[in-house]
Formats: sequence, C-alpha cells, structure tokens
Amino acid sequence: MPVRASTVRGREFAALVRAAVDSTGMSHRAVAEVLGWDPQKLSDLLTGKGGVTELDFARLLGLCRVKEEEFDHLMTLFKMSREKGWWQHYQGVLPIKMRTLVEHEAVVSELYSWHLTLVPGLLQTPDYMRPLYEVWPKIEAKDIALRVEARVARQQILDGTRKFFFYVHEQALMLPVGGEAVWRDQMHHLLRMSVRPNITVLVVPTLIGAHAGVMGEFSLMKFKKIPSIVYTDTMNSGIFMEDKASVDLYTDILKSLAGVALDAEQSRRLITGIVS
Repeated sequence: MPVRASTVRGREFAALVRAAVDSTGMSHRAVAEVLGWDPQKLSDLLTGKGGVTELDFARLLGLCRVKEEEFDHLMTLFKMSREKGWWQHYQGVLPIKMRTLVEHEAVVSELYSWHLTLVPGLLQTPDYMRPLYEVWPKIEAKDIALRVEARVARQQILDGTRKFFFYVHEQALMLPVGGEAVWRDQMHHLLRMSVRPNITVLVVPTLIGAHAGVMGEFSLMKFKKIPSIVYTDTMNSGIFMEDKASVDLYTDILKSLAGVALDAEQSRRLITGIVS
C-alpha cells in the first residue's frame, strides 16, 4: 500500500486502526510478533507509510477482533484513504453520531459556517432541536432523544479554545421553530452565546436581496496541522471537500458574505429587535 496523504479518509483510517490495535491490550511489538511481522511493518502502517497488503491488513483486523461493520468500513478506507474529498452516502437519514465530522470538529482551530434557514446547530437549544427532528422523514421517535443528545455533545467544542464565526441569514432567525416560547428562548440563547469572546454571530439582512450564499449552507474548518476542509450535508449524506479549488471557492463566498453582513454589535441589536 503506498504512502497515504493527509486526507479526511486517511486521518479517519489511521485513527481507527490505532484504536483497533490498542483495543487488544497488547503492545505493538506483541501484535507484530503474533502476525509474524517485523515491528517496523506495523509501525509503518500506523504512521501512514504503507507496506502491507490487503490480506495482511485483514489478518490484523481479525487479530483485533473488529466487528463486521467496522471491518467492512476499514477495508473500504484501506483501499480509498489516499483519495481527496469524501461523499458519505447513507441508506437512510444522517446517522445519529457523525463520526468523521465530530473528529474534525474536535481538532478545529477556526470554524466559519453559513446558515440560511435555521439557527446554527452548534448554537441550538435542545428544545429547538427536538421539533426539527420530529418533522424529519425517516427518523424514528425513539431516536429523537439520542439525536438531541448527540448534537448537544458536539457543542462541547465551544469551550473557548477555538474560534467560531457564524453567518446567519435574517430569515433563519424569524422561523418560529417549536412555537413562540421555544423560539424566544432560542433567540435569547443566541444572544448570550454571541457575547462570548470566541464566538462571533454575523447576520445577513434580508433587505440586501441576492447574495453569494443563496446556493446553500456549509462550514469551512481551519486547523493548525492539517489543510482546511469544507463540509456540507443533505438529509442522507455528508460531503467533505478538501481540494484547493473548493476551499478557495467557499472562502470567497465567506468573504462576500462578510461584505454584506451586519457587524457583531449590529447583529445583536437586530436579534434583540426581532425577539422584542
């Protein structure tokens, strides 16, 4: 297997393989000895230098007693981990826990996101989230609480160690999700979050008309040690873009939105006016 580049798939592959090996409770040297490998061969695999065949890799996963679903996932990543960009398509709706997204959010240094129809997910209250899941097709009632719990858990990244810039269209603030009481509480929560030093909320007013963000919502993630990526999703898929052309395009969209958005203080005044 050739050396892997730093890609979304490659990073997830490396993290999952290390976790599988560590789950054995054996040292890396002991794992290599059981497989009849030179210890350097396992080290090369875990550091992305390649050097193992598909059969070798399957034997390693067997030793680690990886479950069938995870086995299939890792074998797929083994073959495709060098490819840039990742369209994660699901049979039904998006899974409860968005593994790849969460892993990248956990190491982000700056996150810029654009929201056209709803309050940003990372700034939503549980009461605001719940009615959204209730109206989504194909979501079972028994899973709604789990989905709310998973989204709330993602909000832990707002701890102050990284910066967030949320661009929100004015019309997204006007939608009374959950009824007036829930909506008002959500607006007040948005105002409270917007005064945190690491969180900036910028509203794009309706009166400007057409703007660069009309094609849809997305997030641009910047990291300290890996290249930037763009993420967007639909009801049943998540799309990671990491080629330079895509990152540059969405960076330009954000620059355009910054040119028409209200500043942070003006945005707070507008939100206060709406909720009043």
